[in-house]
Amino acid sequence: MRKIEYLESAQNPRVKLWLGLAEPRAIRKSGRFLLAGRKTVPEALSRWPGQFEALIATDEAALEDPAIPDELARILVPKAIFERLDLSGTGHALLVGLVPEMPRTDLSAAPQGLELVCALSDPNNLGALIRSAAAFNVSRLILMPECAHPFHPRALRAGSNAVFELRLETASSWEALNTAQGSIFALDGHGTDMTTFDWPADLRLVLGEEGRGVPDSLKMKRLSIPTSGKVESLNAMAAASIALSQFFLSRRKAGM
Repeated sequence: MRKIEYLESAQNPRVKLWLGLAEPRAIRKSGRFLLAGRKTVPEALSRWPGQFEALIATDEAALEDPAIPDELARILVPKAIFERLDLSGTGHALLVGLVPEMPRTDLSAAPQGLELVCALSDPNNLGALIRSAAAFNVSRLILMPECAHPFHPRALRAGSNAVFELRLETASSWEALNTAQGSIFALDGHGTDMTTFDWPADLRLVLGEEGRGVPDSLKMKRLSIPTSGKVESLNAMAAASIALSQFFLSRRKAGM
């Protein structure tokens, strides 16, 4: 078993780094994130052990579990420091993870499978959307510059480890979508009714920022969700989840 390290000062370089991981800027700069959760941490250790470099706890017993990979650093910290790291208040050991590479996507290329372009700036909404994207077999999630960081603590909490199931990529400009080949659709209240839409096998679905939608400069087809009309619009995450479900069910009916 790997030796347990005791880091007692908030000024320790590693501790200072971890304390900053509540902010997207620190996550981007360090390439690291913190994963919390009584269910998510054990699951992540079991299924994706290579994604993590350290386990942090306040109790030595939590670091002596035989299920912990030997290559994982075991870090003991004082309770006061741990409580600052454990933003969700789980009281359970925390994992320090390595942010995977998220390559740049060529938005002008035709989609392959179901691709979701996302600009959700709220980490909670993004995490919930990531969970739906994994559930409905999105081939890749493309993050626009406005988008929240998928490894933000609140996004991870809402996503419940679904982020590790997805292929994540980034894009720098909306305008490339105007030259894209293939089927590109945005969600819009005045678009084609998606319940009668003939879903293609390869589709890029575009989801803009909460409240603002996609930029007006994008000249693409639109899909709408029929509702009772009692509310003006649906939450962006809820609308996207419905659309992903419709696509997934259409593929199942087609035997794909």
